[in-house]
Amino acid sequence: MNLQKVEKIHFIGLGGIGVSALAKMMVQQGKKVFGSDLNSSEIIKKLEKMGVKFYQGHKAENLSVDTDLVIYSPAVEKNNPERIKAKKLSIPQLSYPEFLGELSKEKFTIAVSGTHGKSTTTAILGLILEQAELDPLVIVGSKVPQWNGNLRMTQTDTDGTRTGTECQCRSVSGPCKSVFVVESCEWRAHMLNLSPKMIILNNLELDHTDYYKDINHLIRTFKTYIKKLPKDGIIILNSDDSNLKKLHSKSKTITFGVKNQAEVMAKNIITKSGEQIFDLCLHGKIYNFRLKVPGIFNVYNVLAATAGALALGVKPEIIKKSVENFYGIWRRFEKVGEYKKAIIISDYAHHPTAVSGTIQAAKEFYPEKRIMAVFQPHHHNRTKKLFKEFIKCFKGADLTIISEIYDVAGREEEKDQDVSSKDLVKAIRARYKKIPNSKFQIPNSKNVLYAKNLVEVKKLILKNIKPGDIVLIMGAGDIFEVANDLV
Repeated sequence: MNLQKVEKIHFIGLGGIGVSALAKMMVQQGKKVFGSDLNSSEIIKKLEKMGVKFYQGHKAENLSVDTDLVIYSPAVEKNNPERIKAKKLSIPQLSYPEFLGELSKEKFTIAVSGTHGKSTTTAILGLILEQAELDPLVIVGSKVPQWNGNLRMTQTDTDGTRTGTECQCRSVSGPCKSVFVVESCEWRAHMLNLSPKMIILNNLELDHTDYYKDINHLIRTFKTYIKKLPKDGIIILNSDDSNLKKLHSKSKTITFGVKNQAEVMAKNIITKSGEQIFDLCLHGKIYNFRLKVPGIFNVYNVLAATAGALALGVKPEIIKKSVENFYGIWRRFEKVGEYKKAIIISDYAHHPTAVSGTIQAAKEFYPEKRIMAVFQPHHHNRTKKLFKEFIKCFKGADLTIISEIYDVAGREEEKDQDVSSKDLVKAIRARYKKIPNSKFQIPNSKNVLYAKNLVEVKKLILKNIKPGDIVLIMGAGDIFEVANDLV
């Protein structure tokens, strides 16, 4: 549809990290923006300050008859009263990923995909392109401090004027006049809505088990996805990921990695004085990089963003400067403050690999500290399907607190309700008598604790916390509120 003719837009699920970015974008383009959600939030309050009219709860009367377009969160089902009314009134409706798909047709779209690291890679790439004066539009599934949120608007998208330089990508027809960097989620194959010119794939591992039957289903879906690239498009792949090796594209392929040979590589990685130092090897040249966020996964995120920026003609010196000025994003190993001289870190990790990687990153950055891992499983189906992996992923923690599973509205099925965090705690306790490879060995009957809710989580933290601890509060639900409460 012609967005220029749209004046009034109603958002359903306004507080979602992606939907809220679109709402901000529409406000900045002069649209009249309205929206609803079950509860208010910090994100919604900021939107209200921008002039957005917010309705708490989903009701048919929230939707005005003169609305030109409805944009809804993909978690909002067809039976939502506002969607039903929109249908009766013949108001056009687009889901969040469908709207991104329409937007991607108008721009040189770089879609950042994969199971882990999408938000961080999107943010790093966007910051690099900003530093290179390419004036990118960026939508990311987290909050980036430099942009004071989840959206970076371009001058072109704000007032129609063009600022900055044109990228010199040689793999597309002419220079890229309008670059759009977007986090592309694989849940329910939402990435298939996009029309990207470049796809960045960090990794591929089974997740969203309420949609994907197995890893083969996921790989088949991604094969369909990369076929959407035009002949002169670009695909950027992690050469160390075994599942990505099963994907083949006729488009130009650029690889990055740490272990296997790649066009963009990191070597000699060391952790020292609160930063990761490594050599970035590029076409025979070596650039010394410093990264202020922990974890080998973040080295991969930097490599992916670097490969994307280089493909657009950005100079390595600009990339290096941007990376050295990157301090992380919201809920991605975010140091939110201290409590009783213990450092409180909030992280979005909700997959076993991400949980394990976050614990390992903490051990590398704080080798002499006791690690308290506090985790809220997200979604019963994921917990059930990846149960064996979850049992193993807390190995490096000195004390583990696991809250009851977070119920995901609209995605939970009764058949999956037979699994509880109690089962997870019991299985972890049975797996080992003492935490291996730790100077703080605690008998297994005491080092893994169950909490029935967030109130109990906080009580257990307060009971067990010690000065100097590193408290990792992890999960994709509402457990981040515990971190905020502590500091």
